[in-house]
Amino acid sequence: MVIYIGSDHRGFTLKEGLVSYLKGAGYEVVDCGDTEYNDQDDYVDFASTVARHISKDPNQRGIVLCGSGVGVSIVANKFPNVRCSLCFSSDQAIAARHDDDANVIAIPADFILGDVAKKIIAVWLQSPFNGGDAYVRRVQKISEVEYEVKELQ
Repeated sequence: MVIYIGSDHRGFTLKEGLVSYLKGAGYEVVDCGDTEYNDQDDYVDFASTVARHISKDPNQRGIVLCGSGVGVSIVANKFPNVRCSLCFSSDQAIAARHDDDANVIAIPADFILGDVAKKIIAVWLQSPFNGGDAYVRRVQKISEVEYEVKELQ
């Protein structure tokens, strides 16, 4: 599994620590930026890069960070096949995978410290999708909405 990760300046320091943590845990990590601290960068650029990769291969995973986690969530969820969940806790991360097959997680860097973020991401990466009929049906309906919206454009 490849993990794509991207962050603006507000999540930059946390992202750098997460990249090291994930590589140390044996994951293949692709840093989608920003690759240096730049207080003028925009979260949209990095969240869209991560989401573009996941949209093309939804079996991979993505992590997006910004101050609140909201902006990157909005951007990531614009892409087909991306199911991004903003997570403040490990329990949310487990539910995001179990119930919604979330393949991207948004971390609010202004509110989550490094050790908590590592725990959230670890349980999210290790949690399976339920795969039961109701859960599969709901994920399929999300895909149908994506294509309906695309046709409106």
